[in-house]
Amino acid sequence: MNAAIEPPIIRLVDVAVGFTGTAIMSGISIDVARGEIVAICGGSGSGKTTTLRTLIGLLPTVSGRIELEGRSLDLDDAASLQGLRRRYGVMYQLGALFGAMSLIENVCLPLEEFTDLPRTAMIAIARAKLALVGLGDDGHKLPSEISGGMQKRAAIARAMALDPPLVFLDEPSAGLDPVTSADLDQLLLTLNRSLGTTFVLVTHELRSIFTIANRVVMLDARSHRMVAVGAPTELREGCADPWVRGFLKAENSTQLATEAISAEKTRATS
Repeated sequence: MNAAIEPPIIRLVDVAVGFTGTAIMSGISIDVARGEIVAICGGSGSGKTTTLRTLIGLLPTVSGRIELEGRSLDLDDAASLQGLRRRYGVMYQLGALFGAMSLIENVCLPLEEFTDLPRTAMIAIARAKLALVGLGDDGHKLPSEISGGMQKRAAIARAMALDPPLVFLDEPSAGLDPVTSADLDQLLLTLNRSLGTTFVLVTHELRSIFTIANRVVMLDARSHRMVAVGAPTELREGCADPWVRGFLKAENSTQLATEAISAEKTRATS
């Protein structure tokens, strides 16, 4: 008798994302297994961040269905949505730490929002999470007193404060030098392998994609659709779409770099 197949931790069925009912990307269908690391990739304007915001319940879907652990992500059901949000963490781009709060205070925020634990227990958990990401001695510091890479690590600690099985990350390597970015990749791999945490990240960093991602979702701004999903190496070598192969081979690296810079400037002024 075969063991029951565990359902996916995330299921997207023909999802379209966008604003005020207008789709900017459609045809997104994927099952994410527990323990996977999945990267969402594409050029500027392909809807990567919009897709992520939809996945975490900040934007409604234009059409299609999103399930987290078998439960529909319904923004109209506040109680259900609150329960789902306890089951995943989010690392926002650039960390999004509160500058007037210490790292421990930042990591305590989800615990304050979703639990009734005594303050001493919250602080103990926050210290443990900071130690998990290599910041065990830095909990008293403000975000301005640590490096960009350490801020990203603190943001990951906060995202994991409630021990979620699933963590979303928005451009985790943005603004980091290659060495610090590689260190962050290794941290994510360590957390994935030791804790079994599922990670879904938006990124345009090819090195990160090939280092940590089990699969990559390719969004194409030209067709406004998801055009491929699969293991990065398999897509690079054998995808039927030449744009996907070129993206993953960095044949259009100059164009990609220009698009990435343009996207960063747009986000900075928005």
